[in-house]
Amino acid sequence: MAEGRAWGTTVGNVADLVARAAQTRPDGIALLTDSDRTTWAELDAAVSRFAGGLRGLGLAAGDRVALLIGNTPDFPLAYFGALRAGLVAVPVNTGCTASELEYLLDDVGARVLLAGRADVGDPAALADEVAGLEHVVSAGTPAWEALAAAEAVDGSVRAGEDLAVIVYTSGTSGRPRGAMLTHRALVANLEQVSTIEPPVFAADDVALLVLPLFHIYGLNAGLGMVAFHAATAVLAERFEPVETLALLTRLDVTIVVGAPPMYVAWSMLPDVESAFSSVRLAISGAAPLPANVLGRVLDATGHHVFEGYGLTECAPVVTTTLLSEAAKADSIGRPVPGLEVRLLDVDGEEVDIDDAEPGEIVVRGPNLFSGYWPDGVDGPDADGWWGTGDVAYCDETGDLHLVDRRKELILVSGFNVYPREVEDVLDAHPDIVESAVIGIRHPYTGESVKALVVKREGARLSAEEVIDFAAKSLARFKCPTAVQFVDELPHSATGKVRRVALRELAVDA
Repeated sequence: MAEGRAWGTTVGNVADLVARAAQTRPDGIALLTDSDRTTWAELDAAVSRFAGGLRGLGLAAGDRVALLIGNTPDFPLAYFGALRAGLVAVPVNTGCTASELEYLLDDVGARVLLAGRADVGDPAALADEVAGLEHVVSAGTPAWEALAAAEAVDGSVRAGEDLAVIVYTSGTSGRPRGAMLTHRALVANLEQVSTIEPPVFAADDVALLVLPLFHIYGLNAGLGMVAFHAATAVLAERFEPVETLALLTRLDVTIVVGAPPMYVAWSMLPDVESAFSSVRLAISGAAPLPANVLGRVLDATGHHVFEGYGLTECAPVVTTTLLSEAAKADSIGRPVPGLEVRLLDVDGEEVDIDDAEPGEIVVRGPNLFSGYWPDGVDGPDADGWWGTGDVAYCDETGDLHLVDRRKELILVSGFNVYPREVEDVLDAHPDIVESAVIGIRHPYTGESVKALVVKREGARLSAEEVIDFAAKSLARFKCPTAVQFVDELPHSATGKVRRVALRELAVDA
């Protein structure tokens, strides 16, 4: 669907983006909060000192440094500092449990853990639990200040095809896996997005970054894009609807890098129109944006919310409605320039796009990862193609629409059931806040559909009513045979339903 091309870059190491920004806009504001602001020249100098401090710990090029830090100025300092020092950065979910943290640190072989001011418990105890972990340094401590005051390093020692970042993905089952992203992959995706016209980012833009920086969306599509264009990042540690909406006005935000839960919450606030007065571009990703929310935001603010689709393994942007003739509900748009996309059927043959047949999204481009840690397993094939596991179809205008994840298909009597199709129907019920469906064993059909449903508060809704409602829009084999009412569904930090946790929530699944 998209023509491939050679992508060259003058940036070898991702941290070189900071040095370039310091040269082009030394007095431009790089990081902005309500209480602090840091120029690009100041950030570049601080990154060089921090890189020198990390090297002073006796680390070798390619050693892994884990970052357990929220959306504070400490994160960009540690992230770019680690990369400039020739190390591999491993962002860690700040909401992970102790056992999850220990697993990740052990699996990646981290020698250093850099933590936020309140993001880690007893450092000594953690170091005792994880073999090979030599240093746990928390922001605000003398040890952190020593890193930040070290002798500055000059330039970077790793670039291009060298490993830059390992981002652990939640996956659909089993333990998280570390996707290995090189400097080449990360910068290539920034270049791809930056060729879109009209420009997505510019040097005078002020971008709200409340999405967690440990997630590839916030990390590269957010922080990376800000550095690539020497723009300004407004850092917010957590999403609180009223407060973050006020930030838009208070700090003259021009770009919102968001996820569906943000727009859902904002669209219900009375002052959303005035708060968006400085915004020129609103972007959503990480999960599908409900059509009714897109409509509410447009009606309230006059702004389209442009959706994107991506994966950690693609650094992350694959498609965006910024490339469509018009933003429309339920579409993920078109592939970014320089990324080849095919839709393949179960036999590996290209589907007939003109007939809107669904197929697995298979991609090839310079922004792809190098496989999963540590040995590159399940990466792109010998020809550079990688199957995303996501199923989509192409409409008559050339825009893609997600159907569902192939890995989450439910097979009922040999027929494929895509969970999202069932969920879209259920979510249209006025008494259903949210739903998710899974496949459960069935003695006659192999599998059947079970729905986990969050009811509207005070609603009197029975399982039979849910099933009857679904039967009005779905073929019989797609309809739920069982319904379980739950208080809430498990979500990731970016608002996506954590399907791996659904079976833990389901009773007798």
